[in-house]
Amino acid sequence: MTTFPVCKVNLGLYVTSRRPDGMHNLSTVFLPVKLCDTLEVVALDDTYTADRLHLTGLTLTQEGCGADNLVMRAIASLRKDYPQLPYFEVWLHKRIPTGAGLGGGSSDAAYTMRLLNEMCDLRLSDEEANARLARLGADCAFFWKSTPAYAEGIGEELQPISLPQLKGLYIVLVKPPFGVNTREAFRGITPHAPAVALTDALMRPIPEWKECVGNDFETTVFPLHPELAAIKQTLYDAGALYAQMSGSGSTMLAFFKRPVEEEMKKLFPQYFIHSSQL
Repeated sequence: MTTFPVCKVNLGLYVTSRRPDGMHNLSTVFLPVKLCDTLEVVALDDTYTADRLHLTGLTLTQEGCGADNLVMRAIASLRKDYPQLPYFEVWLHKRIPTGAGLGGGSSDAAYTMRLLNEMCDLRLSDEEANARLARLGADCAFFWKSTPAYAEGIGEELQPISLPQLKGLYIVLVKPPFGVNTREAFRGITPHAPAVALTDALMRPIPEWKECVGNDFETTVFPLHPELAAIKQTLYDAGALYAQMSGSGSTMLAFFKRPVEEEMKKLFPQYFIHSSQL
């Protein structure tokens, strides 16, 4: 079976408190974006004794095919409770950049679990799937449904959210040729509650988001990578309604009223560019 794992962007991202376990509580909105990997899973016969993963696309080596890969971990987590599962051969073609704040690896894991749930008739409830995926990564649970959601906790406490004002707009993703280390991004973050509740702020007209919606990681990442601040300003100069870094970077996102992909490719010729209509 074949499926197409989407990526996500964050609309607003606040680090609200530090948890006793050393993790951080967040306030953010996850928005799915139609930039997709391609994932194919085939059940092997009983002569095979291990799962096999093949990577192509943006990841051109097989170094990431081991047990630590999130796809392999998703399969292994199910096999612990469903030992009757066959072994699987998996082909993953990467179009979502890594180290980008787009959740590509998390999406691949969640969509793998979705496929196995369907292929093997596991009948996982949403609650069980979310709990399993949250153990794999903070934003994995979002991709079980891949619908807009307000998230708290480490990103696993999800509530559906409607953002009708985005309908028909064009989202642009601009990723420079470097990633951002998440641990490095957290250094210097002072947890705080946003001045305006994020769900309230996002109900305002999109041009007003610039004044009341933000990403805490911009305060720590921009000084380390000033080109990201320059990208953000260039997006506004080009007419963006709103621009922001996604996750802990390094992708910058922006909303436009018109198609601008070709314009963005000229402005950022060495960068990864994606644009799609919402």
